[in-house]
Amino acid sequence: MDLMFIGGGLLTVIFLIVIVFIILSFILSFVPVGLWISAISAGVKVGIFSLVGMRLRRVKPKRVIEPMIKGDKAGIKLTVNQLESHFLAGGNVDRVVDALIAAQRADINLTFERCAAIDLAGRDVLEAVQMSVNPKVIETPFIAGVAMDGIEVKAKARITVRANIERLVGGAGEDTIVARVGEGIVSTIGSSNKHSDVLENPDRISQTVLSKGLDSGTAFEILSIDIADVDIGKNIGADLQTEQAVADKNIAQAKAEERRAMAVAQEQEMKARVQEMRAKVVEAESKVPLAFAVALENGNIGVSDYYDLKNVEADTNMRDSINKMTDPSRSKDEE
Repeated sequence: MDLMFIGGGLLTVIFLIVIVFIILSFILSFVPVGLWISAISAGVKVGIFSLVGMRLRRVKPKRVIEPMIKGDKAGIKLTVNQLESHFLAGGNVDRVVDALIAAQRADINLTFERCAAIDLAGRDVLEAVQMSVNPKVIETPFIAGVAMDGIEVKAKARITVRANIERLVGGAGEDTIVARVGEGIVSTIGSSNKHSDVLENPDRISQTVLSKGLDSGTAFEILSIDIADVDIGKNIGADLQTEQAVADKNIAQAKAEERRAMAVAQEQEMKARVQEMRAKVVEAESKVPLAFAVALENGNIGVSDYYDLKNVEADTNMRDSINKMTDPSRSKDEE
């Protein structure tokens, strides 16, 4: 009996220990005690119930407390409510704190509210602060323009920009800078009398483009525009003249073909008229013997007159035969 009692008591103790272990594991998994201890040891005042409240609000305490510790060590005073509200808004708390630290080291006046607004706007606020200290170089592709002499000139530019913190929210991005610089390059090349003017003085492009204030309304400040490379392209003027000449030739050929068709039609019409006239002549000639017979019968002409007329006709036929033998071209025309 004693052994059974001792065995039952031991099982009860083991069961209680397991229950306590499970409860403690649940509490430790829900309450970030380790994170709370780290914050207290770092001198950041945060209550254990605040961490529990973050869990209830589905906020990861580590995403808030660790950046807060980092900022406190850098001398930036932040509150739990500020960081938690930015996290709930979908911002990157760690990047915002890093940007504040970088701005403080670079002596840039940047508040948490401004930094959080830039982050929520979709900008990389840390990269923007770093770009304010270390300007960025944007390289454009080859941009082609045509000078007044018709020669195409291609230019590649390097744009040195610095982030403008005040215009990061709502300001245009790098694509706008590249597009505006490209437009300025094209207009500058197009206003040059000769392509050699651009080749001799390429900094004329950068000076003209830089004076137009192309960074207006953008999130950047243009520090310099340098022409990295200049190349010669096609002779656009000659190509256009060649295409125009080909077009004029095609038009002239079409008109000539039209005139030829009209001439052929007129020739066919004249041949038809000649054939018609020949038919009438043949018809008239066929009536001559009948007319002679009637004239002889009526006594209008005599037999001697008839023979004289036949002699003239035979003489005429003989002469025509001789002419055809001596002038072949005439015989062809008559045929």
